[in-house]
Amino acid sequence: MDATERVSPAGPVPVDTAPAGAGRRGGWALGLALACHPGPALAVTALACALALGSGLGGSRSALITAAVLTGQLSVGWCNDAYDARRDARAGRRGKPAADGTVGAGAVWAAATVALAVCVPLSLACGVLAGTVHLAAVAAAWLYNLRLKATALSWLPYVAGFGVLPAAVALSVPGGPAPRWWTVAAGALLGFAAHLADTLPDIAEDRAAGIRGLPHRLGDRATRLLLPLPLLGATAVLAFGPPGPVDAGGAAALALAGAAALAGPALGRRWRKAALAGAVAVAAVDLALLLVRGVTAG
Repeated sequence: MDATERVSPAGPVPVDTAPAGAGRRGGWALGLALACHPGPALAVTALACALALGSGLGGSRSALITAAVLTGQLSVGWCNDAYDARRDARAGRRGKPAADGTVGAGAVWAAATVALAVCVPLSLACGVLAGTVHLAAVAAAWLYNLRLKATALSWLPYVAGFGVLPAAVALSVPGGPAPRWWTVAAGALLGFAAHLADTLPDIAEDRAAGIRGLPHRLGDRATRLLLPLPLLGATAVLAFGPPGPVDAGGAAALALAGAAALAGPALGRRWRKAALAGAVAVAAVDLALLLVRGVTAG
């Protein structure tokens, strides 16, 4: 799923908003590449690849999972930019290729459709159950783009998408072993935190545009105070979830995650992306701990 977009409520789907001279700034191909939200798309894909390799899957199987996740993320990112091109253009948002004339919204819609069409067979090739689970997460991300981002349920696709990722990887292992419950719970908590952290810098601006997702309803202060809880919760689940006492690695992860989770919101007034950077740091700590703990049931 795309964890960076905070855009206007659902409105008419634009057919093509590119003005005359589209493609001059950086070229059509570059605009299309940027419209997919490459940062989040590559980050989620890299996470899936790391989980696949850490689960003991071979190179070819890991490559298949990685390709399925990548095409899903591309479809979500392109859908997001294309759907909101007209409103982004009216709001004067920068860095939106479908809105600033770099590439037409119609071309971005076409790219999203093709990516989704390719994602379906790639996902199912990982196994019917694993593929179905992954496609459900992709569908949730599209639902976020088209409807839920402006509602009190804006958090739900993030929770579903991040929670499903380790489950889909685990179910791709030959024999279909069940994912460990703490991997799914930790992923879901990180997804909730990602939504809060990504939205936090622009709450005031988004509210002015009429967006009413969960963080906007909570407000800046409440969101800032809430953010460390799911971040710390995800690490705690990974540390305490497995049977037996917490080892040195779990204790160290809790300490590092705690520092990053608290520092991000605290520094947010000086650096608008500090909360998101803190969430990414906690996610990195949790990924390391998850790879040590294992994704599938033993």
